[in-house]
Amino acid sequence: MSVSKIKSHAKINLALNVTGKLTKLHKIESIIAFIELHDLITLKSTKNLKHVIRFNGKFSKNIKKNNTVQKLFNILDEQKLLNNKKFQVKITKNIPQKAGLGGGSMNAASILNFLIRKKFIKLNQKKTFKITSLIGSDVILGINPTSTVLRSNNTLKKFFKCPRLYTLLVKPSFGCSTKKIYSKVKRFTKSKFNNPKKNMFRSDFLISQNNSLEKIAISKYPKLKKIKSFLGALKNPLFVRMTGSGSVIIGYYQSKQDCELAKVQFKRKFKDYWCNTSKTI
Repeated sequence: MSVSKIKSHAKINLALNVTGKLTKLHKIESIIAFIELHDLITLKSTKNLKHVIRFNGKFSKNIKKNNTVQKLFNILDEQKLLNNKKFQVKITKNIPQKAGLGGGSMNAASILNFLIRKKFIKLNQKKTFKITSLIGSDVILGINPTSTVLRSNNTLKKFFKCPRLYTLLVKPSFGCSTKKIYSKVKRFTKSKFNNPKKNMFRSDFLISQNNSLEKIAISKYPKLKKIKSFLGALKNPLFVRMTGSGSVIIGYYQSKQDCELAKVQFKRKFKDYWCNTSKTI
C-alpha cells in the first residue's frame, strides 16, 4: 500500500446550548461547521506486529499514549475488523489542544472515514456510532464531515453548500479542560435546534445565538473576556464567540480582507497568542 494523506479538519461550534444531563455526560445541542485548518495524517500498511502511531508538529507535545487514534485502532483490533492488518500513522498537529476545535476526535474520525471508504473495514451506521462513542462523544461529528446540527437527543442533521464564513481563531497561552468547564454548568437551556434548517447557518441567525459554556469559561479565565472584547471592537466582525469548551475565541467575518486585517491588528496587541485565519468548508 502506498502512503495515503488525509486532511483532518478542525471542528467549530457556531452555537452551543447545554440542555440537560445524563448519568455522566451533559446533553448538548450545537450548530457545527468545519474549517480549512487541518491536521495532516499520513497512513500506510506495515508488517510490524503493532500499529505505529507518531505525532509531530507544533501542537504534538504531551499527547497521551492512550490517545483517540490509539483507542480507535485498539477497538478495531479487539473487534477483529482489520483482519490483522497493521498501519503506520504519522499525524502533523496543526490544531492546538484543549482549544474547543476537536483536533484529537477529528483525527480518529478521519482515519475511520478513510478505512471505511477504502473498504479496509465494513461498518453500518449503527456500528459506526457505537465505535465512535467508545472513543469520545464528539467523534461521530467527524464521520463524513459537513455542516451539521446536533440535536439535544444526540441525533445529527447534515447540510451541504451552506454559507461560508471567514474565521479568525485566537488561543491564549492556556487551554480549557472540557471536564472542568462542564462541571461548572448549573443551568440548562431549552432546546432550540430540534427542528434543524439550513438557514441556521446564515449569519443573521447565528448572530442571535450563543455558546452557553462561554460565561463559565470567562469566569474561570478572565483573559478570554479581554480577547473577545478586543475582537468585537475591530472592524466588521459579524459576531465573536468561543468554540466548544474553549479556549479558542473566534471572530466571524463576511470578508476575507476584514478577517486578515483583524489578524494583523490582533497580533500587534497580543504577540504571544496563537492566531490563525481560516474559512468554513
